[in-house]
Amino acid sequence: MSEEKQVFKLGSRKSELALIQTNIVIDSLKKFYPKHTYEIVTMNTTGDQILDKPLPKIGQKSLFTKELETALLNDEVDLVVHSLKDMPTVLPSGLAIGAILEREDSRDALLLHPKHRGLSLASLPENSIIGTSSLRRAAQLKRNYPKLIVKDIRGNLQTRLRKLNQGLFDGIILAVAGVQRMGWDDRISQILEETEMLYAVGQGALAVECRKKDTVLFSSLYHHETAMRCIAERSLLNTLGGGCTAPVAVHSSVENNDILHLTAAVWSLDGSKTLQKKSSILITKNDVDSGDCIAEVSYCGVSLENLGNFCIRQAVKLGVELANSLIDEGALKIIEDAKSATMSDR
Repeated sequence: MSEEKQVFKLGSRKSELALIQTNIVIDSLKKFYPKHTYEIVTMNTTGDQILDKPLPKIGQKSLFTKELETALLNDEVDLVVHSLKDMPTVLPSGLAIGAILEREDSRDALLLHPKHRGLSLASLPENSIIGTSSLRRAAQLKRNYPKLIVKDIRGNLQTRLRKLNQGLFDGIILAVAGVQRMGWDDRISQILEETEMLYAVGQGALAVECRKKDTVLFSSLYHHETAMRCIAERSLLNTLGGGCTAPVAVHSSVENNDILHLTAAVWSLDGSKTLQKKSSILITKNDVDSGDCIAEVSYCGVSLENLGNFCIRQAVKLGVELANSLIDEGALKIIEDAKSATMSDR
């Protein structure tokens, strides 16, 4: 695709949230391509179609990205908009993450049934039912709030909110960013801080996936600090070999534009076993290093346009080293046990 092309076709899931997120990317693109027109091509993914099973039990990878990536490889669309947390750390050959937009709130939120207004996870009655589709959230809830009952909930955000309002759940856990994009700020009962719940790799960030030859077209959308944080997180997850079948979570931040902090943890499915580590590394904003690049797989699909090789190498190094520190203490055994338990229950 050439820069002179006057139409951008964007692939998106059909949900309201996905369309909102795609339009956020379109608004950003218009600043650089004001004369272009923009068409949204919607489709259902495997994760959208199979709603009667918890996500880890479906037994497939790329549940929310595969169909969109196929359309991209077949030149049916020019770019695809994803929630970065839904993207595998290894992308199909020929595709890359062309941009990561500025991260919104990466934390999780508790939404409660109206009868529990004013309460929190700590003050809910014993045996209150909390819905989540995430093993990461479930494990942390079971560890930190053993008096609560955690149950799987599937469907788009509107479906989950409807189930909550119908009284099928006392509360549900959703990403703050998604709730805010939907305009549901008034339904948030509690925002969960780092001490209560670490978040998913890439949570709160939107990614533009494109063909590798087109990455230069979208690189201006990159938000440098967000990219450094997410590269470190994805590098960690890639090294651990985790995904939706393992409760792995993170917290990251950048201090004074040059120190990248990363916290990571792994839990058993019941939350009884946990490993948590934190580390930091110096990065140099806008520093371009002419040294050798590390293996492309370690970049976890992120293109190098406008990012600076040194910064990326440092972010990747932080993720790899922190993951290896967890591995040294038995993280892979916890992940494998979680995977085996999930698959045996299919």
